[in-house]
This record gives sequence, structure tokens and C-alpha cells, in this order.
Amino acid sequence: MDRFFDILFSGIALLVLLPLLLPIILILRFTGEGEIFFLQERIGKGGKNFRLFKFATMLKNSPNIGTGTVTMRDDPRVLPFGTFLRKTKINELPQLLNIFFGDMSVIGPRPLTTQTFGAYSENTQSILQQVRPGLSGVGSIIFRREEEIMHGATASLEYYAKVIAPYKGALEEWFVLNKSLYIYFVAIFVTTFTVLIPSCRIAWRVFKDLPEPPNELKQALNYIE
Repeated sequence: MDRFFDILFSGIALLVLLPLLLPIILILRFTGEGEIFFLQERIGKGGKNFRLFKFATMLKNSPNIGTGTVTMRDDPRVLPFGTFLRKTKINELPQLLNIFFGDMSVIGPRPLTTQTFGAYSENTQSILQQVRPGLSGVGSIIFRREEEIMHGATASLEYYAKVIAPYKGALEEWFVLNKSLYIYFVAIFVTTFTVLIPSCRIAWRVFKDLPEPPNELKQALNYIE
């Protein structure tokens, strides 16, 4: 049933957002490096790779520079207009095409590169590959400020692998194991709410029995005890 809603919502969204997307395409074409879309291999359902669409917000060679596929706060690889697109999450909107074509769902675990997916345990990887990855999801909502968390003393791949990845994986597992049409629609509502009010803590109240974050992340994730 969620596939029906994926096609419906992504199709309507692409039509409604076209007046917003066209000016962005023109701005990207004539600024920065002139690239409009960033295409990257991500791991999808069943472990099959697919090409994920995003608006180009970083230097074209970014995956081979610095921290690779992990983006930090104030990352020097981000282009000027890209900062705005990333902060507002508009850079993710081209993934509506991935949803429409069946690579992704509106709600699900975030599709990751081989490098970042490898930070999850084998058990977590196996569980997440049971479903289509999502444009948004429980992990995406809770970690909506991930780039800000990856700053200063925490700006390292080691911190990501040892602290962030295990907890994010636990959240994504929770979604897969509790997957339902109810969670699907609630996650869409919470995503919209948190985009409009980034500091809100509604996710902790709406999604019951989420895994408790480690102490290092509680403040950064606005955790409610």
C-alpha cells in the first residue's frame, strides 16, 4: 500500500514544486561549477545499488576530498548556494524522482553510500536492506542536525563510526521492525513539522519507545528524558 502512496505523493509533489525547482536549476546552472544534479551510487532494497539524485551543493570532486561522503558543519567543500539548499533540505527534492521510479520510498531508512553503510553492523545492514530507503524517516528526523553535530571535537570519521552510526542504525532498525502505514503518515507529518520548526522535539513524543541515545548525543538531539 505504501508504494501506491509513494507514486501518488511524489507525482503530485513534482508537479506542485515545479515552479520552485526550475529557478533553482537555472541558478545552479549559472553559478558554482555549473552542475545541476549530483548523482551518487547508494545502497537500496536487497543490497542493490541505485543512482540517487540531489541538487549539486558541493564541489564535484567532494567524495575524493577531505572526509569523503561524510559532511561536516561548515564543510569547505559546500558551494555558497549549496549552503542554503542544504539548510532548507531543498537539495533533497530531486529524490522525488527516485521515489516515483521505485528506487526509494517517501519514508524509510536513509540511502547511504558503501562507505557510510559499512559503519553499521552486519545485522543492522541486513535489516535495513529489507525495505526501500526513504527521502525521510525516523533516523533522518532525529539526526536532522547531523552536520552541526559533526563539528569541532566531534568532526571525525572515528566519531561518526563509534557514536553516530550505531545509534542511527538502531533508529533505522526501529523503523523497519515497526513499519506500518500509520508510522508512514506520522513520519511525513513530523518531517514537515521539523522542517518548519527545526528546534521542536515532537519526534520524541510521537514515536514511542525509540532507542535511548547515548549520553554523548542526548543534548545535541534534543532528547526528552
